Amino acid sequence: MLNRRQFLNTGVKALGGLTFCSCGILGKAQAQNIPVQRPPLIIQGKRIKAIDVHAHCYFQEAIDLMGADAKSVLAPTRGQTKNFIQVEERIAAMQAQGVDMQVLSINPYWYKKDRDTAKAICHINNKNLAELCAKNSQHFAGFASLAMQFPDLAVEQLEEGIKQYGLVGAAIGGSVLGDDFSNPRYHPVFAKAQELNVALFIHPQSTPQLASRFKGNGWLSNLIGNPLDTTIALQHLIFDGTLDKFPKIKIIAAHGGGYLPSYAPRSDHSCTVSPTMCDPNIVLKKKPTEYLNQMYFDSLVFTSEALRHLAAQVGTSQIMIGSDHPIPWSEQPVDHIMQTPSLSDQERIAILSGNAVRVLGLKI
Repeated sequence: MLNRRQFLNTGVKALGGLTFCSCGILGKAQAQNIPVQRPPLIIQGKRIKAIDVHAHCYFQEAIDLMGADAKSVLAPTRGQTKNFIQVEERIAAMQAQGVDMQVLSINPYWYKKDRDTAKAICHINNKNLAELCAKNSQHFAGFASLAMQFPDLAVEQLEEGIKQYGLVGAAIGGSVLGDDFSNPRYHPVFAKAQELNVALFIHPQSTPQLASRFKGNGWLSNLIGNPLDTTIALQHLIFDGTLDKFPKIKIIAAHGGGYLPSYAPRSDHSCTVSPTMCDPNIVLKKKPTEYLNQMYFDSLVFTSEALRHLAAQVGTSQIMIGSDHPIPWSEQPVDHIMQTPSLSDQERIAILSGNAVRVLGLKI
């Protein structure tokens, strides 16, 4: 009979020299809900950092300005209270995932508010987020909050957020209460983002027009509604000519771009199948599917096969890590990249941090 030392040595040899941390220690830490810091990520002998471009935070001071609507701001999920960042706790959680930096955003909840209230909410968000990022610049960068229902104000907030607060772009919804961003009234915001060479991160807000069909079990308003909202938003930017008008705009789409990459080729046929449903005054400069290479997508697609398909459709140069942290949709976003067999080491490096550094101008 093998003793414990002989058993471990034999096991290691059988696994080709692959070693593990003590399961007892790890299990104890997990049982006590203590994040376990992972060893540095090494690819081809080099330390590679990981940047998560889809992570969230909130500030209670801003939520309080919502009045009676404040109670509906946060989604009913596990991890809800962790949106209010305790720095050491958040960094520990990131280290347990293998994430070095998060680009923080606040999902817009103020689009129904009047100008003064929306302005005040965004000011609190941007000021507090900028302070958080400045004090912890190795770990956090941030997207500005914009009052998109007032495009002229949003333009001012975007410029202030970048030039005064040092934020790296802005987070917007999928629309303003169903009014899509392809509407020319929002074009000044896109023009300013293109001028400043910063990204607009599109995060969905479900599709309330389908609320009656989302009733029932499964949280369908989020499960289906959120990816659908992103899909609709991106398709309008393509088909209404917005991406032709602003060819250098940087759009980052949450949740892998919703359903769009999964059925993108259908887009190339719609105006051929039904010419009467397409505006003859809008002549796109390229096929609808070709605009996907003009946008960026997070990696929140759950499986290696889904990530392989996304990469095949849009290119690995267009993908960045996204987890939705602290909401536990994807609790091991780095492992997701590393365990996708279709990716080369260079493609993994690009998705882990290279693309985010290039697109957002981050310093790590």
